[in-house]
Amino acid sequence: MELYKTVQKEATETQIIEKSKFIAHIKPVENREEAEAFIDEIKQRYKDATHNVPAMVIGDGFQVQWASDDGEPQGTSGAPIVQMLVKEGITNVAAVVTRYFGGIKLGTGGLVRAYTSSVKLGLEAAGICSVYDGFSMEAEIDYSFLAVLQKLEGESFTIEKLQYGEKVTAEILCMKDKEDEVKRMISNITSGKAVIRNEKNVAVKVPEK
Repeated sequence: MELYKTVQKEATETQIIEKSKFIAHIKPVENREEAEAFIDEIKQRYKDATHNVPAMVIGDGFQVQWASDDGEPQGTSGAPIVQMLVKEGITNVAAVVTRYFGGIKLGTGGLVRAYTSSVKLGLEAAGICSVYDGFSMEAEIDYSFLAVLQKLEGESFTIEKLQYGEKVTAEILCMKDKEDEVKRMISNITSGKAVIRNEKNVAVKVPEK
């Protein structure tokens, strides 16, 4: 089941509108503290900017929604960014749009379009992904079974990491609803000799095509 959508990585995109320079900074975050640290970092980096408009949406139910207009007319920048993110179903993200004023006023509607379109460019650069309920486990198997396991990797599970010792330990990731199926498959190919440990529920990010 899809839990929510977020961004894959940190990204920056720039556009010029009526001689004003808008720089969108996007970052995936897990909590408010992480978002605030990112916002502070951008504000320090662009201290000479006319405005640094911050926004954040956090939680699988969009529980945290916060923004500031940072000196722009009220409701023309921060709030529209948050509204756009929620409408698109994107959460666990922090955004800062840095503006260097170019001397031409954009008006209320123009500001809303400039800030939201800047964030959309940043989101495209960061990459949107869906987050699902996932399951992770380690399977310790004899080396003789590794090739078969690797051959079966694909739709049901992925091998995230291999550790080599007396036996090989594969860190396996799958969707939560595939947990039992993958365990049975590992048991079948190893004739029940695999040792399964470190089982845990995890979030799985799947990039949008």
